[in-house]
Amino acid sequence: MSPTFKNAATPFKQLLLACAAFGLMASAQAATTLETIKQNNSIRIGYANETPFAFTETDGRVTGESPEIAKIIFEKMGIKKVDGVLTEWGSLIPGLRAGRFDVIAAGMYITPARCKQVIFTDPQYQLPDTLLVAKGNPKNLHSYADVAKNPDVKLAIMAGTVNLAYARDSGVKEAQILQVPDTTAQLQAVRAGRADAAVGTQLTMKGLAKKGGEKVEAISDFTDDPSHTGYGALAFRPEDKDLRDAVNAELQKWLGSEEHLKAVEPFGFDKSNVTKKTAAELCAQ
Repeated sequence: MSPTFKNAATPFKQLLLACAAFGLMASAQAATTLETIKQNNSIRIGYANETPFAFTETDGRVTGESPEIAKIIFEKMGIKKVDGVLTEWGSLIPGLRAGRFDVIAAGMYITPARCKQVIFTDPQYQLPDTLLVAKGNPKNLHSYADVAKNPDVKLAIMAGTVNLAYARDSGVKEAQILQVPDTTAQLQAVRAGRADAAVGTQLTMKGLAKKGGEKVEAISDFTDDPSHTGYGALAFRPEDKDLRDAVNAELQKWLGSEEHLKAVEPFGFDKSNVTKKTAAELCAQ
């Protein structure tokens, strides 16, 4: 082989190798999250500890309304391994977008603001809010307005929840708001007297009252704007529309069925929580 031919062949081989490498990279990049999780038979769900929506059992098992629904739906899609990734509530959307997990399964409410950051399935449930207060409700609190009109009242709210906006819109001052990382901290704040009340979903506050014993209670007559009714769903990255649509198709066939109601009954949900609302409607509000 002449030196001239050899020198000419070397860049040609390099070009072929570069093209092959580029082709492999392009092929890898072309794989969607849906294709990847099907190939791996595994998916990661992000959740925060908030009973009864998603939480870690004492034995380390991830459970709650949303993870249990996720496990069943993904199994119907042929994905048997569902790994939980625990994070604080306020880090769920950043964690999803950063790729720490593939879906948020935490009972997250669909709101227009969140719809700009993630895409949701249609809601799994509808649920109103209520207050957790000291036994006997000594400050006579029955609404955000009651909190707002008494500047001495402190309200414990979980960081990153829609309740922060609801409280502020109702006139509750920043000095009255105690932001905490999770529902356990809400309960501790009310029990210790650092907050006069905590606000959250009706089921969550009832669950905290049960845990909190005789010192606290969840009020039964909370007055709130009907538009504040929460609609919880699974959330995905905007680029994972095919994954969201595949999950949504399974959910639409399953929600409201006997199997669904049996799966969520241990967490306090029943047929009254089933809704026909869609993510599109709620995102457009």
